[in-house]
Amino acid sequence: MWLETLLLTTSLLLPNQALAKTNQQNLSSVVQAQLPKQSIMPKAALERLLTTEPIKTQWFTSEFVAQVPIAQIQKIIASLKQGLGNYQRVEEEGKNYKVVFARGYVPAQIALDANGKIATLFFQPPVAQAKSLEEAIAQFKTFPGKVSFLVLEGKSERAALNTTTLLAVGSAFKLAVLQTLKSQIATGKRSWQDVVELQPAWKSLPSGILQTWPDRSLLTLQTLAALMISQSDNTATDSLINIVGRQAIESLTPRNRPFLTTRELFLLKSAKNQDLLKRYRSSNESQKRAILKSLVSQPLPDVREFAGNQPILDVEWFFTAKELCELMTQVTDLPLMSINPGVAKAEDWERVAFKGGSESGVLNLTTWLKAKNGKQYCVAATWNNDAPLEESRFLNLYSSAIAGLRDDL
Repeated sequence: MWLETLLLTTSLLLPNQALAKTNQQNLSSVVQAQLPKQSIMPKAALERLLTTEPIKTQWFTSEFVAQVPIAQIQKIIASLKQGLGNYQRVEEEGKNYKVVFARGYVPAQIALDANGKIATLFFQPPVAQAKSLEEAIAQFKTFPGKVSFLVLEGKSERAALNTTTLLAVGSAFKLAVLQTLKSQIATGKRSWQDVVELQPAWKSLPSGILQTWPDRSLLTLQTLAALMISQSDNTATDSLINIVGRQAIESLTPRNRPFLTTRELFLLKSAKNQDLLKRYRSSNESQKRAILKSLVSQPLPDVREFAGNQPILDVEWFFTAKELCELMTQVTDLPLMSINPGVAKAEDWERVAFKGGSESGVLNLTTWLKAKNGKQYCVAATWNNDAPLEESRFLNLYSSAIAGLRDDL
């Protein structure tokens, strides 16, 4: 249920974690100086990494390898080649690099130690090179399962595929929670500065950080909202659902009744609760609410249970691409929406707002963009399939759409 940036320093994040920590891309600690006794230059080290098999442990510092298995590095590079095609070349861009593949490129940074060993390696989200939005749609149509794709310029459709199809959207549902909170603040019912105590019953599983905080920690609604959007913090989300009220959110999205908390979703999808899940599926709304109430006393499952689990697509949060863009445009004025720009390069735009979502079989990316000439766009894409998703391929096409909009300006 989260997406994070692909970042290799002395640690490595996998491709299905490619978006929610983009705001944490602080590379000020990267060693840039290249000392004379290096046996290889950075560009050559990057080229070797992408062209030579097998990848060798001695190419990296011992500190790097201690935390990043070589097999993981091979998996990352294989994923890039799978999504973008065959490796072509490395191009220098100032102190950084562009790794060019047959169907796109990946901005990269690399730093070597004094002995020419890789101490830091950083890949930004890949950029596919679909020639047009029409080509992007044509490629999305080849994906297994169901895909929706919408590009709006203002209120006009630039591209549309299944834009009124209801799909599971993972953590993108948090836009509805934020909009409900914003509405209550606008009426004076609440304030961004309101302070609440973190309740143990509100704690959920990662993504996020608040699940590890002490019970009764004091937090403002502003902090909870910022963590919910920028880090997709599930405990912050469940806190806000309990604060603003489930029924208030349901009035905004009546199809999602009852509106689940992330904690409830994890419990329903736990392997230990298969009978309960079966009963929930066959129940009416009032019966479902009773089942959710019974979950309050249940302990959370182990988060590791959900790594690579079989998709369960019928118990989720469901929105169309049009609904996501409508929600996004209602909250883009909030500064917290720009903490994490997702796959878009924030420097290319006047302003970027982003929220994505993912879990097994579910992937969504929703981005609002304001160009430096004043034009505004919304780009929403969702993919559902009852089998593991080829996430890099989806991310590449989505990035290509955003890059194409930028290039058209």
